[in-house]
Amino acid sequence: MKKQSAIRGILFDLDGVLYVENQVIEGAVEAIHHVRARGIPYRFVTNTTTKSREALSHKLNTMGLPAQANEILSAPYAARVYLRQRQPRSCLFVVSDAVLDEFREFAASEIDPEVVVVGDIGRAWNYDLVNQLFRLIMDGADLVALHKGKYWQTPEGLRVDIGAFVAGLEYVTGVEATITGKPSPAFFQSAIHELGCLSEEIVMVGDDIESDVGGAQRCGLRGFLVRTGKYRQEVVAASSVSPDAILDSIAQLVEYV
Repeated sequence: MKKQSAIRGILFDLDGVLYVENQVIEGAVEAIHHVRARGIPYRFVTNTTTKSREALSHKLNTMGLPAQANEILSAPYAARVYLRQRQPRSCLFVVSDAVLDEFREFAASEIDPEVVVVGDIGRAWNYDLVNQLFRLIMDGADLVALHKGKYWQTPEGLRVDIGAFVAGLEYVTGVEATITGKPSPAFFQSAIHELGCLSEEIVMVGDDIESDVGGAQRCGLRGFLVRTGKYRQEVVAASSVSPDAILDSIAQLVEYV
């Protein structure tokens, strides 16, 4: 994409783009302030499923990144919107305690739930739990996954994400999960609606070439890939997705807006 092309809305991925764990990526604070100063609307979009939007807002502000909870579009929030539309009889929520409040309006049950909702629960995954979910889905429960990410970046290196468990459940049950986070088209359509821009005027900035860049492009947005976080050159080379721009880091975004 040429630098002079109009950008009237921006979506920022969080982990890997603005920070890694609790370490701010150099230039991230300046980039956000640069965008704000130019009056360009933006949202923070994330597949993080272990923190509420309020907790994420607090974390961002602590890092010097101005963010209100309602400026964050998260996978748990997207799942709540989906369930409101679906109105299930009851759900089994296999999610972090930190985001359970997102689902307090729905009836929860471990016995014959209509929907099994899966998020990141870290080390709580075990064979007995997977087998329980397998049986419930085989008995007719639908599978909703907050996302289907393969891995993410930590200070210790890459770490397996919940996509491994979601894909495993799909494989053994033959049931395709409904994905509510990135790269779900519904997720990006919600973001487009919030920004109030045409899709082609919006840029998604992320470190995942498939979920961030590919997902955005399939919805008519442009996708900027950053060489931070989970970025790996060999993954980019093997992908069929072609980013509209590749930035060394979020700091380089100021050259485009």
